[in-house]
Amino acid sequence: MIEIPSDLNPGLVPLAFLLGTWEGAGVADFPGSEKCNFGQSVTFSHDGRDFLEYHSHAWVLDNDGNKVRPLESESGFWRIDEDRKVEVVMVRDDGVVEVWYGELADQKPQIDLATDAVARTAASGPYSGGKRLYGYVKSDLMWVGEKATPEVPLRPYMSAHLKKVVTPEEVAEMARNLGDLPDDGIAFFR
Repeated sequence: MIEIPSDLNPGLVPLAFLLGTWEGAGVADFPGSEKCNFGQSVTFSHDGRDFLEYHSHAWVLDNDGNKVRPLESESGFWRIDEDRKVEVVMVRDDGVVEVWYGELADQKPQIDLATDAVARTAASGPYSGGKRLYGYVKSDLMWVGEKATPEVPLRPYMSAHLKKVVTPEEVAEMARNLGDLPDDGIAFFR
């Protein structure tokens, strides 16, 4: 269920499905880089202004699902206008700053983005642009990213399936609402 906080800037209501902390796993695979499974934590938050704040941290996982080392981190700001056009400004730990533009799909919580501008530091690797697709599917956040370099044309490089993390405050709210459940807990599923 998508909840809309009472203090959310009204212009951001179409992006409310992104709010919260999401965690899960995915796969990374791009020529010249190590193919790996990764874990990821993503947070979308707001402070009442006309943007969502975004933070993502990903780490390489071993075959047993244990953290091995950091993979990448990125932070940014997401905005949407009255025509459902989305803009994102993002900075990545590898020295890349990107401006993304896209659109929120009609009648579904799905966002398609493509880079419009890319700036790189001297220390960053080759990168010329990308595309991303984010979707809210059966209460989960899923995304796939495509990437291009001067040597490699645009192709998928990462994707993940993330589940919303429940905070202690949300657990307390659920506990306060348990009166709606049948006494034996089983009748609820009949």
